[in-house]
Amino acid sequence: MKKKARVLFVSQEVTPYLDETPMGLIGRHLPQGIQERGKEIRLFMPKFGCINERRNQLHEVIRLSGMNLIIDDTDHPLIIKVASIQAARMQVYFIDNQEYFERKHTLTDKKGAHFPDNDERSIFFCRGVIETVKKLGWAPDVVHLHGWMTGLMALYLKKSFKDNPLFADTKIVYSVYDDEFPGALHKDFAKKVSFEGIEKSDVELLKNPTFVNVNKAIIDWADAVVKGSPKINSDIEKYIKKSGKPYLEYKNMDEYVDAYSEFYDAVLEEVAEMVD
Repeated sequence: MKKKARVLFVSQEVTPYLDETPMGLIGRHLPQGIQERGKEIRLFMPKFGCINERRNQLHEVIRLSGMNLIIDDTDHPLIIKVASIQAARMQVYFIDNQEYFERKHTLTDKKGAHFPDNDERSIFFCRGVIETVKKLGWAPDVVHLHGWMTGLMALYLKKSFKDNPLFADTKIVYSVYDDEFPGALHKDFAKKVSFEGIEKSDVELLKNPTFVNVNKAIIDWADAVVKGSPKINSDIEKYIKKSGKPYLEYKNMDEYVDAYSEFYDAVLEEVAEMVD
């Protein structure tokens, strides 16, 4: 009997834990739709400080928490919390850390300025998801990344964890959104990202970590790309098409669940044909 495909969703935003945005709504409804179409799912997001733990009934999962992640030579405790969306019969896993995520805003402060450590928050989040999935022992067939903050997972899975049996056959889909940030991330981003298996050439674009360059790097690491917003940066769109990778154009609210499900199947079938 053919096993159910497993899809790991990693999203910058998920409604109802954050305000409704197009990305947040997809983060909420896509996993449910994919689950209803017969696939197994897991869903991860950052535990931003503005998420009300009591109202949303979050609780820490002690068996998954407790390890430290070293970023820029500093130890950072990894805390895993979980909540349920009862109507969808879905659990949501939250990556938490007091230093990175306790503040009462997501990626910008109350004046709208982007936090200077968003680069490290992204590194911590992506590595935290991978370590948690390892502890769960759950091997995803597809990892679908939503938002630039999730993109480093593609690098780590392709380079640092490529020999881990859980991720050896995992295909990575990246959704590009109009979640543009001004300027660039920290100038040492490429150095901080460094981890076993990662070479300087893998992070060349991150030496100037603008929104465009960060997205181009993620596209290089991914197996397939989705246009997540009706309009995205034109330089990035050209780069996607030039890459020759499987690409799904923007789909509206009424059609995206079926379109994404079929896209996952096509990406997995393409790989299976290459193996045969």
